[in-house]
Amino acid sequence: MAIPQNGPGEVLVGVRGGSEAYAAWSAAPVAKDVRVIVVDSVSARSVIVEPLPS
Repeated sequence: MAIPQNGPGEVLVGVRGGSEAYAAWSAAPVAKDVRVIVVDSVSARSVIVEPLPS
């Protein structure tokens, strides 16, 4: 799911050999299927992300 500026959106995060969905916020919009890096956690199921540098 795309993440609009100041979210929320959704990302899949690799956890314990699988993947889990987390609510995600970003300062800038992030298009669908763009790889991101988690830079902070807001709560147990919410994260702040940035696009992964090329």
